[in-house]
Amino acid sequence: MSTPLPYAATLEVRDRCICFRTQRAARALARRFDAAFRPFGITQGQFSLMMALNRPAPPTMGEVAPFLAMDRTTLTAALKPLARRGFVTILPDTADARTRRLSLTGKGRTLLAEALPIWRAEHDAVDRLLLALEGSLDLDGLCDGVGLLGQADKPIPDAASSPIPQGD
Repeated sequence: MSTPLPYAATLEVRDRCICFRTQRAARALARRFDAAFRPFGITQGQFSLMMALNRPAPPTMGEVAPFLAMDRTTLTAALKPLARRGFVTILPDTADARTRRLSLTGKGRTLLAEALPIWRAEHDAVDRLLLALEGSLDLDGLCDGVGLLGQADKPIPDAASSPIPQGD
């Protein structure tokens, strides 16, 4: 017979778990930005992916995947509809045919240029919402912290080496 898990454990995870809170916030933000990008026929994930390709030189799949915290299989699946719609190209590298280079097409650059003001307006609205909810919220610190958490490939320091003061 299994030991029942008390409901208090569920409430503890709900109230304390940063992973749960981050995933919940990410889903809510994705829905908000998806709605903003709907007139362009793209999702926030597609916008972010195309923005990651907006570089002086076409990046490789191996460069883009960790930048977006994705594995290559997921990146490949995300690229396919964008390539079918003519927003991105996926071509073999000239020096190594096993490597794929990703680039925006003219159509993709035009779409990003048209969607960017909508992204800015929506982002400004989210910033205002966060500031209204908590007047002393440090948005730069929040973004920095979320950015650090997004580096999933980096080891997390243990409590003994953490710069965060520990209780006595």
